[in-house]
Amino acid sequence: MNTSDNSTGKRFWTGKRVTVTGGRGFLGRHVVPLVEAQGAAVTTFSSSEYDLTKQADVARMYADQRPEIVIHLAARVGGIGANRDNPGSFFYDNAMMGMELMEQARHHEVTKFVQVGTVCAYPKFAPIPFSEDDLWNGYPEETNAPYGLAKKMLLVQAQAYREQYGFNGIYLLPVNLYGPGDNIDLHNSHVIPALIRKSLEAREAKAPSVEVWGTGSATREFLYVEDAARAILLAAEKYNKADPVNIGSSQEISIKELVELIVELTEFEGKVAWDRTKPDGQPRRKLNVDRAWKEFGFRSTTAFRAGLAETIRWYQKVMAGTPR
Repeated sequence: MNTSDNSTGKRFWTGKRVTVTGGRGFLGRHVVPLVEAQGAAVTTFSSSEYDLTKQADVARMYADQRPEIVIHLAARVGGIGANRDNPGSFFYDNAMMGMELMEQARHHEVTKFVQVGTVCAYPKFAPIPFSEDDLWNGYPEETNAPYGLAKKMLLVQAQAYREQYGFNGIYLLPVNLYGPGDNIDLHNSHVIPALIRKSLEAREAKAPSVEVWGTGSATREFLYVEDAARAILLAAEKYNKADPVNIGSSQEISIKELVELIVELTEFEGKVAWDRTKPDGQPRRKLNVDRAWKEFGFRSTTAFRAGLAETIRWYQKVMAGTPR
């Protein structure tokens, strides 16, 4: 994958010790090989090795791995249902992981800390497209507010630490991600993998319909996971400012249009049954991505239909029992 200037990248990364939290997760499995390809020594781990909500485990991780750069991807995440069922643990786990990692990073000679936030931090009714300058102009959508606010506190921490300690922490705001390797558990997955799974299983079972939450009127923006990984790599190399940066495609699609496209690509021939008693979530999502282009030259390159087709092919392999 082209990272815009490979020689610049290798000069930055070669020989660096890099810890990627959540490196075995959906996004991490795409970030780690990109960073390794640039010549860095990358370490990642499972939650059974270090519990990042515990101060002692975070201290042990830093002592063991001695990273110069930390890319913090680990998070407790899920779709609308999972957020609604677990607001307390979503807030606590995400806040504590980030706060402990950042606090101890400044004591362990970490030269760059990349905090990956979430589009859920934006106000429910932020002007479209979402601009980083509007991040504080309202309260997030209620079903994912605890998660979004926990992540937003880490922006405050990074900015405060930069001001007081000269700590080089940057903050990225990725939009909803999709692609091969995503979580496909119907209870806590996001909308695209859930819809793909429902449609393919309904097709195989010759079911007359699939059920979808909400009215279909809400809109979302999606970013292919490989594009997101490339954005993180570029930001780590080139961005050193306090201001948050949106990471997205800036292409908006309604949930109704998304469902129709997935039904078409999965060749499901039944009907879509909308459960209007269930929440739509945030009414609209579309990012202004000018800052990412200006500051470190990132633009998404994967067409949505092509990325969706690749994701469906991956899930069909999972259904067939072949390795992911």
